Amino acid sequence: MSDVRIDDPPRVSFGWMALLALAQMGVIMAATVGGQILLPSQVAAIDPVTKEASLAVVLAVAAVCTAVANPLFGAMSDRTSSRFGRRRPWIVGGALLSAGALAFLAFQDTIAGLVAGWAVAQLAFTAALATAIATVPDQVPILQRGTASALAGVGQLSGPLLGGVVATVLLTGSRPAFLAMAVLVLVLILPFGLFTREPDTEPCPPFSLRDFARGFWVSPRRHPDFAWAWLSRLMITLTLAMGIGYLQYFLRDAVHYPTESVEQGVVVLVAVFTLGSVAPTLLAGWLSDRTGRRRPAVFLGGLTMAASALVLTAATTWGAAIAAAALLGAGYGMFAAVDQAMVTQLLPADADRGKDLGIVSLSNSASNTLGPVIAAPLVTSAGGYPLMYGVAAAFAVTGACLVWRIRGVR
Repeated sequence: MSDVRIDDPPRVSFGWMALLALAQMGVIMAATVGGQILLPSQVAAIDPVTKEASLAVVLAVAAVCTAVANPLFGAMSDRTSSRFGRRRPWIVGGALLSAGALAFLAFQDTIAGLVAGWAVAQLAFTAALATAIATVPDQVPILQRGTASALAGVGQLSGPLLGGVVATVLLTGSRPAFLAMAVLVLVLILPFGLFTREPDTEPCPPFSLRDFARGFWVSPRRHPDFAWAWLSRLMITLTLAMGIGYLQYFLRDAVHYPTESVEQGVVVLVAVFTLGSVAPTLLAGWLSDRTGRRRPAVFLGGLTMAASALVLTAATTWGAAIAAAALLGAGYGMFAAVDQAMVTQLLPADADRGKDLGIVSLSNSASNTLGPVIAAPLVTSAGGYPLMYGVAAAFAVTGACLVWRIRGVR
């Protein structure tokens, strides 16, 4: 078993973990459905000739905003002192702003409008998600973190399926779908922000822009485990970003899925991804708590994601896409269930948990920024989608191997 710290918080209830999972489900649902289904459709309608480049601009600008917002909102919540706690005001505010941004996107018909709306939406998603994740090291003891991360992982992986069904099966068109996402965000995120309580904490020193800027740098020499975990996550999430960023265009242009129903094809793959992830996610989280070992699950998850990408280097068929989605779900489920729990045990300072988790999340933001930038020239080259997925597989293998450089967690 992993060592138990004497300053560990008391155990949390299943209900608390379930509300946290729903909050994360809401954020990931809106972000994924918006980025994978609704925005690609809007971009293709506005700019059908250079849709890949235009979509890359929309996604990259938003990812840059997220990169800044992750540690900023984390640091601000570390230093928030209110009768409602330090994380909850940011969770509630993020949910409200998310709903407003999604409603704004529903009425946009220019690339500039999509860039602006999606950037604000990502800022809001980050405010809610970064501070919700920071409640884990605040309130969850180490021996429950694998389970809590696994339940949150199931929520994150199920959200896109729920949103995809609503956006493509129950509704027709981007406008009602964006408005539905706005409502669902409020329904899923607000209960955690409104109905949970936070323990009393000593207030941190006042926010200092100079200290915050310095805090972006966590010395790899002083904190090598933190640095290796950051780099490992970057490599593995690059595979995910490249694998799903152009999924709708992959079905349309490589698989030759019927254009009029390509969005439904994306939802089918999301369903396979989700169903393939549930059991590996829960099992990996439970085993990592039971054994105290985090690294094997992250390693196996990364290799499984690489196998998923390799399937699509060999065949660009609907059957191959189904098989790849199942493998990707299983691999990412194992990774997501345990990586977050592992990272919470490697944070440099308890007083800066929110900021440090935000720095970890910069790896996700960087992958979301770099993924479309790396993928676009590969997709449009002679190598096409097989080359792009081959490069994605190499990133996953690299990230999986890097996890063994971490020494502070088994």
